[in-house]
Amino acid sequence: MFGIVRPCKHRLSEGLRSEWMAHLCGLCLALRGDHGQFARVVTNYDGLLISVLTDAQTGVAAARRRTAGPCPLRGMRTASVAQGEGARLAASVSLVLASAKVRDHIADRDGLLRRRPVAAAARRIAAGWDRAGARTGGTLGFDTAVLVDAVDRQTDVEHAAGPGTPLTAVTEPTETATAAAFAHTATLAGKPGNAAPLAEAGRLFGRLAHLLDAVEDRVTDAAEGAWNPINATGATRAETRRLCDDAVRGIRLALRDVDFADPRLAHVLLVHELPRAVDRAFGTTSCAHTADHATGHAPGPGPGNPYQQQQYGQPPQGQPPYGQPPYGQAPQNLNGPANPYAGGGGGQLPPGGGGEGWGGWGDDPGGQGNPGPHSPNQRPPRSFFAGCAAFVGLCCTCQLCCASEYEGPWSRRKREGLCSDCCDCCDCCSNCNCDCCGGGGEGGGAEGGGGCCDCDCGCDC
Repeated sequence: MFGIVRPCKHRLSEGLRSEWMAHLCGLCLALRGDHGQFARVVTNYDGLLISVLTDAQTGVAAARRRTAGPCPLRGMRTASVAQGEGARLAASVSLVLASAKVRDHIADRDGLLRRRPVAAAARRIAAGWDRAGARTGGTLGFDTAVLVDAVDRQTDVEHAAGPGTPLTAVTEPTETATAAAFAHTATLAGKPGNAAPLAEAGRLFGRLAHLLDAVEDRVTDAAEGAWNPINATGATRAETRRLCDDAVRGIRLALRDVDFADPRLAHVLLVHELPRAVDRAFGTTSCAHTADHATGHAPGPGPGNPYQQQQYGQPPQGQPPYGQPPYGQAPQNLNGPANPYAGGGGGQLPPGGGGEGWGGWGDDPGGQGNPGPHSPNQRPPRSFFAGCAAFVGLCCTCQLCCASEYEGPWSRRKREGLCSDCCDCCDCCSNCNCDCCGGGGEGGGAEGGGGCCDCDCGCDC
């Protein structure tokens, strides 16, 4: 699930996290419903922004939610998912842009696509996605020809680019495509006055997505001889970063002119998460959750310390970016009892360290060592063979990997799935002054109301 907007569950309030998952699952199921199972492979984090923006303008209504059945990616749980025109438009746009991405990889002769039979099969799949996206877009009044035209022009633009070519000339087709998609959400929401500012936000988002993809692939593309806009134009790191930061600010300003009914999720994704995506791509930020869990200590002073990074540039040497780190002090022990995301037993592994058969999760299925204390309300551990049966069940339902929380097969202690910490996550600080974020709280996503504001709250902890 590619994309640059990848919010961590620790930065979203429970309500906003449920909403974000509703849009992500809604996009996936809209792809399946309109285009078949295989189309679900184009589900991506950025595509769901179309669905989010549509709902943000109209307000979340129960009529646009339905209960979906169990899914392995949700730990075999049911969920309320988004449905309707916003999800279907997101599916249409995702198909067409994924088709463009496939053709771009074919042109660059990436990996297996160097082989002619594989490239020929990929072209057929991409052409089918183009047609499918056009059919769905047509039913929603959206002409995907603007997306296809932008994709077709991209190749010509890249061939014409060379040293000294502005990066904005290379990103123009992507900007045009995303501007059209963002603007059409205003039509679906029945608010034509929002079309212009949303088109501007979409244009800048397309520029940002294109540039960040180029930043992340620059070294690999250079090694493989693949075309990369930064390498081809000779743009400097400082110039690329300036364009990205300007795009983030421009999106924030454009959203101020949008008439939202419920701006909270859109604000968190497009105002709070985009600066983090820029920092992540440029490697200028680090997360407290990526500290050395073996020792239980947070990163020390230096480039890896999240409290010595600033959202746009660097603070003076040895000073935190906003005067004080979040919650007043940097954490001293990320696995200690005060950490709500740490495992049981104060983060200490039991002797023998062999939990759940994965080496160090804190359980002891074979009876070796000390499995650690159990809470009074916790059910007693399973026997070895019963735990093995439970372990097989967790594997078959993907809960070991994808569930946000599951019960350990032997110890029955609560565990997080392997992928639950795969994102760059951290606890958001409490000094957010955004009205639409509720004036603070996790991820700036508290349940407060208010309009989408032009804030600089420093929630990039």
